[in-house]
Amino acid sequence: MSYSDFVAFRKSLPRTPRLERQTVRARGISFAVFTSPHVDGARPLVCINGGMVYDHSMLWPALSPLAAGRQLVLYDLRGRGASSAPANPAESTIEDDAADVGALRRALGIRSWDVLGHSWGGGIAMLATAGDLAGVRKLVLVDAVGPTSEWMIPLRENVLRRLEGPQRDAVAAIPEAALGDPDPELHSTYARAVYPAWFADAEMASRFAPPSATSETGAAVLARLRRDGYDWRPIIRGITTPTLILHGDDDALPLAVSRANSYIIENARHELVPTSGHMPFWESPSRFFSLVESFLS
Repeated sequence: MSYSDFVAFRKSLPRTPRLERQTVRARGISFAVFTSPHVDGARPLVCINGGMVYDHSMLWPALSPLAAGRQLVLYDLRGRGASSAPANPAESTIEDDAADVGALRRALGIRSWDVLGHSWGGGIAMLATAGDLAGVRKLVLVDAVGPTSEWMIPLRENVLRRLEGPQRDAVAAIPEAALGDPDPELHSTYARAVYPAWFADAEMASRFAPPSATSETGAAVLARLRRDGYDWRPIIRGITTPTLILHGDDDALPLAVSRANSYIIENARHELVPTSGHMPFWESPSRFFSLVESFLS
């Protein structure tokens, strides 16, 4: 999809609904929670953003078309955006982020909901669902990270192949080994440097840029994952929830990553989103929203 096609798609949509903000206390954290209007008879959908150092705005208004059929629940992860940080951010883990999801559901008084996670948020969504099976009706993974950390080096190689000139130099200047350091500025700089490689279309990449965001908590989580690696296979094998796994067909994140998730999660359906990189809700919105709506309905 060209940028002009993207603009035409967004203009064809109803007015983007306003989000209502509230503060919800769970597991010792004051979470900033944002909800679209309630929709009678529809299960709420909680949306978990990726990036690790960013807040919910990574998925809003990107996912706003879904709000026509259900209430969307977005929130800032602990220590990111407007949510408070834990007492010792340096000890933060992705397991903490995952445990927060079910705790938020209970604090909001929601008996069960659907869960959508994008990129690293997909990793959080998988772990959260495995720990809260009774509270999750359906799971959507959008270009999610894999069940083990083996994808990290191939991803970096793909990113460097996609970028040229100063953009490539900015990524190459931060070696992979350096990302085991929980320096918030380092991880913020790296996240912004790789961002153009997430798009299949160069014009689209030039039109989008992430906010400048730092998070001591998010950097600590990322550094630990990169330094120590991970293997979630024993955990996500326990997911019996109906799962839709979406992967942009031109994502720098290798296709093998989402395939691995689909092989391990018992009740999973895998779909490629055409002409799209890591952001199918921007680059192939018609197909993306059709797949998600059909699955959730």
